[in-house]
Amino acid sequence: VLLWSLATGAHGLATSAMGFMVCRFILGLTEAANYPACVKTTRLWFPAGERAVATGIFNAGTNVGAMMTPMLLPLILHVWGWQAAFLCMSALGAIWLVFWGLKYYNPEDHPSVKQSELDYVQQEVEPEQPRVPFSRILRMRGTWAFALAYSLTAPVFWFYLYWLPPFLNQQYNLGINVTQMGIPLIIIYLTADFGSVGGGILSSFLIGRGMNSIKARLLSMLLFACCIVGVIMAAGSSQLWVAVFAISLAIGAHQAWTANIWSLVMDYTPKHMMSTVFGFGGMCAAIGGMFMTQIVGHILTVTNNNYTVLFTLIPAMYFIALVWMYFMAPRKIPTVDV
Repeated sequence: VLLWSLATGAHGLATSAMGFMVCRFILGLTEAANYPACVKTTRLWFPAGERAVATGIFNAGTNVGAMMTPMLLPLILHVWGWQAAFLCMSALGAIWLVFWGLKYYNPEDHPSVKQSELDYVQQEVEPEQPRVPFSRILRMRGTWAFALAYSLTAPVFWFYLYWLPPFLNQQYNLGINVTQMGIPLIIIYLTADFGSVGGGILSSFLIGRGMNSIKARLLSMLLFACCIVGVIMAAGSSQLWVAVFAISLAIGAHQAWTANIWSLVMDYTPKHMMSTVFGFGGMCAAIGGMFMTQIVGHILTVTNNNYTVLFTLIPAMYFIALVWMYFMAPRKIPTVDV
């Protein structure tokens, strides 16, 4: 977080395009540790029946940021200038770093955790395993089960982030009017928040009813993949709010899917390997995102900005990923020999 804060603040001090690009590169490197750290923390602090809800809550912060930034940024730019936008973000990161450093402990080290609470958090029995080299982790079936499935679906959310405003503007002539453009985007990302938390609640409910955690995650992911099919209506609709409804349902289901695929990899990955496995999957997803950007641009160029092909392909990504996870995901925490 410290390096991320410094890299963010450095943007406001950049005096050339090259300096800005260097800052962006460093920012990408430093922020990459965020989600592996979040997932590892969730893995340590929550049993299987509660992980998806906890994951959905922290992942909902992405959508809160997407809603708040367009509202706060114009004010900051008007009062203090563009450099202040980066410096303010840097300051928030530094404040969070102080809070985290003072308050965070692993469960077994927390000064106020009772033994009964520790037993509840650590109720799952895991085989004792020594630390293993990265090469061994790359040979584990579960690593590739998550990496490929996540690479297929994570870039879809970045597609929504980057291409929704151009799509809405092109299809419905919204222009840059804050009210016209802002309200649909706020509704879409607010739905994503509800989906993120609700997806975790569903699989946790199934686990509470006695279903195996892996099966509960996969069944939940199947239901959310079916919900995403509705996004096909968005491209062909002449009505703005029909498109907003279809996209809202899809992006909410995507975040519900994400809460469960993250929880799924937690369920079958030994806790001392969690950050490495998730980080590798995140790297693969980032590479997939680079290709997604090129593919989207190519399709829009060839089809004269017709989004129908893109909205038709999106649901297929989830079903391909689900089939891959079904056959490849381990059904229990493996030993290092697997």
